Amino acid sequence: MRDKIIKIFKQAQREKRAIGQFNFSTISQFRGIVAAAKKLGQPIILGTSEGESSFLGFKTAVALRDIARENYKLDVILNLDHGKSFEYIKEAIKSGYDMVHFDGSSLSLKENIKETKRVVSFAKKRGVLVEGELGYIKGSSTFHQEKIEITQEEMTSPEDAKEFIDKTKVDFLAVAIGNAHGIYKEMPSLDQERLFMIKNRVSQRAFLVLHGGSGIQKKEIKKAIENGIVKININTETRIAWREGLEKALKKIKEVTPYKILSIPEKEVERVVKEKIILFLNK
Repeated sequence: MRDKIIKIFKQAQREKRAIGQFNFSTISQFRGIVAAAKKLGQPIILGTSEGESSFLGFKTAVALRDIARENYKLDVILNLDHGKSFEYIKEAIKSGYDMVHFDGSSLSLKENIKETKRVVSFAKKRGVLVEGELGYIKGSSTFHQEKIEITQEEMTSPEDAKEFIDKTKVDFLAVAIGNAHGIYKEMPSLDQERLFMIKNRVSQRAFLVLHGGSGIQKKEIKKAIENGIVKININTETRIAWREGLEKALKKIKEVTPYKILSIPEKEVERVVKEKIILFLNK
C-alpha cells in the first residue's frame, strides 16, 4: 500500500492539487466523508487523533477503512493524526494504519529530529508512511471567540525544514505558515512566501501538509496548493456541520429511531467534505 499512496500523492503534486484528510470518530461522520469521496471519485484520507482513536478504537477505524475500500471502491488512506506518544503510534501501526503523524512540535529541533527518526525507523520497516511536524501550530479543532496571534518564531523555518527532512527521512512534513487549528473570528493569513521557500528547499524529498485547513479563505487554499501543499487537514468544519445537523435533526424528528436522526448530520458532513474536495482539486 505504501507505494500506491506515494503514487497518489506524486500525481496530485504534478497536477497541483491536494488530497483532503477528514477526521472522524462516529459512524455517521465516516459515512458522510466516504459518500462525498465516492460521488466525486477522489481518494480520501480518514484521520483519527489520539482522542478520536481512543474513543473509536484502532481496530474499528481500520475495519471501517477496509469497508470503505471494499464497499465504496475508494482509495482510502487511514492516518493517525497528532500522535505524541511513541507507544501509541506503535499501536496504531500494529493495528493496520497506513500513515502516522508524529507531532514533535513542542520539542526542540534536535529532540524533534531524534524522536521522529525513532518513529520513522519503526514505521518504514512495516510499510507505514510518516508525517512529521515542524513549527508550532496553535489552537484546537473548535470555534474560538478570541483573535489568534502567530509570531514569526512559531512558524517553520525553511532551513530547519531542509535539515529536518534530510535527517529524519519523513514522507510528509506539516508546516506552520500562519495556519492554526480551529476557526477564529478573524482568521490569520498564510505566509505564502515562507511556504514557497520551504518548497524550494525540500524539493521532492517530502510532501507538504497544511493543518488547520478549516476556515481558511478559498483563494489562500488555492495559492497554498500552487506553492506546494499536497495534503490538507480538515476537522473543525466537519465537526460543526455534524453538530448543527444533529441539533436540526433533534428539533425536527420527534421519534427515537437513531438512524433517522443521524442521517441528517451525516448529510451535513457529506456536504462540507464535497465542497472541500472540489476546492482541493484546484481547478
